[in-house]
Amino acid sequence: MAKNVVGKTVGSLGEYLREQRLSSRLSLRQLAELAGVSNPYLSQIERGLRKPSAEVLQQIAKALRISAEQLYIQAGILSPEDGVGGSVELAVLGDTALTERQKQSLLDVYTSFLALNAADAARTPDEAPPPPDGSADLDASRTTETDTDSITNER
Repeated sequence: MAKNVVGKTVGSLGEYLREQRLSSRLSLRQLAELAGVSNPYLSQIERGLRKPSAEVLQQIAKALRISAEQLYIQAGILSPEDGVGGSVELAVLGDTALTERQKQSLLDVYTSFLALNAADAARTPDEAPPPPDGSADLDASRTTETDTDSITNER
């Protein structure tokens, strides 16, 4: 199921890239040269067979003179709700000190946190899980024998 979603996203990215390339009056070969990628690789991206990295998308955006953020949205890296300014995803993608693998790992963790928070927010207060290890039963005002002994020894 997730594979179909990725395929649709990548396919729509390819269609979008092709439209942008044609509106810029560039051949596939010309765009590949301008973006610094191979002609076959760009062709595979346009046909939805390959999912390019954020770095490759940035190179293609530069060659097409379009916003890299738009390509990130088309590729499913950014969500349209995030907008195109100040998002965590853009900060991670724009960090030149990180490798592509590190960027993807950070984005995966961030996305999982967002999903977890959304699930927690959707839960009603009645559905809240009990505190771990019965910690709700602890009374801070109670003292134990050990506490009493230590108080006595301190005097």
